[in-house]
Amino acid sequence: MTTSKAAGAPGAPAPPRSRRSVTGTRKAVAALFLLPALVLLGALVVYPIGYSVVRSFYDQSGDGFAGIDNYKALFTDDGIRTALKNNVIWVVFAPTVATALGLIFAVLTERVRWGTAFKLVVFMPMAISMLAAGIIFRLVYDQDPDKGVANAVWVGVHDTFAEASAFPKAHPGRKSPLEADGGGFITKEPVRTGVPVSLPLVGVAPDQMPGDAGKAVKARPEQGAVTGTAWQDFTRGKGVGTLGVPDPTELGYAGMKIEAVKDGKVVASTKAADDGTFTLPATADGAQLRLPAANFKEAYNGLDWLGPSLVTPAIIGSYIWMWAGFAMVLIAAGLAGVPRELLEAARVDGATEWQVFRRVTVPLLAPVLAVVTVTLMINVLKVFDLVFIIAPGSSQDDANVLALELYRKGFSEDQPGIASAIAVFLLLLVIPVMWFNVRRLRREVRR
Repeated sequence: MTTSKAAGAPGAPAPPRSRRSVTGTRKAVAALFLLPALVLLGALVVYPIGYSVVRSFYDQSGDGFAGIDNYKALFTDDGIRTALKNNVIWVVFAPTVATALGLIFAVLTERVRWGTAFKLVVFMPMAISMLAAGIIFRLVYDQDPDKGVANAVWVGVHDTFAEASAFPKAHPGRKSPLEADGGGFITKEPVRTGVPVSLPLVGVAPDQMPGDAGKAVKARPEQGAVTGTAWQDFTRGKGVGTLGVPDPTELGYAGMKIEAVKDGKVVASTKAADDGTFTLPATADGAQLRLPAANFKEAYNGLDWLGPSLVTPAIIGSYIWMWAGFAMVLIAAGLAGVPRELLEAARVDGATEWQVFRRVTVPLLAPVLAVVTVTLMINVLKVFDLVFIIAPGSSQDDANVLALELYRKGFSEDQPGIASAIAVFLLLLVIPVMWFNVRRLRREVRR
């Protein structure tokens, strides 16, 4: 009579293994739960990628095989080449500046009590959609200083060092003693001491007159001096006032600069009072009075932020405003994990704060900085919303990027083959950057 070997005894057959996953769940059950996600992944990611690759080899109609003609257009079409050049500018500057600002903010706010509040304010733009941010910065970059914040600040700084003219459109009226002179005006005849001079001008709207302008007054004659009045010789209402004579309702050109010129040289100069009157010394006798061009130059109106030359840097600035907070938060998290004893040891050894930052903090944060920079690089390769919203139609070609050109080719110009080629090209650009990021993250996990 034979007896079976006990389970677990030497030589006994091993019990059959159950097909379970590492979590203890049967693999069939795990696959069943993953199936909806895999279906969505295939429908929303894999299929569009595959279709775009196939469509990029066909012509505009989709019926004829075009070979690599669509890919040749990527390097021969002027619009696509401009977009490619701008994408290079975006990839080089936007992630670098955003990461650098995030690093500075994270380090500087580490030791201050209000650092958390500051970080909250810097991070808040991340809560705004790209569309809303584009609308905001379209207003910020408005050419009119009364509307655009950027030009309001720029004009304010400019006018602090270079005073703007209050009379940009002033010019002589009828029967005026003045004639044009290189952007300014000069009297036709020499002036004499003791004989008041009238310098009537027109062309300045009443609401544009200087705030300190007073009622115009006819100058009194003075012995040994040249006197006169520069004023706005215009009164509302037909038949009111006398042409060439200051009237009570007319305003003086307060601050108007007047020069006495003899033989091409300035022998005396002065500025008109609030009522437009002025006085020149006896050296002005026999000279011609000149109103220099500086009195009439157009007011400085700021920079054309959304013009062809500045539109791309301006849009990059709006992107940095949004994403510097993202970089700051990630870098601050990495900074919190930096061993404090290393920083203190460097300070004890006599290192300055700059040396500690450059030789200790930055090297220790290098992995975090690399991840942030690469993540932003992937993001800027796909930038579309900001460029589409901020750049006006007149300069959109100059601000063009690949994602925007893809949209324009696919929808505005009805060239789906070239649009698909741009999409595939963008995918090829993103894959190496993503691979680098994933590889670095895995390396950090192993540590």
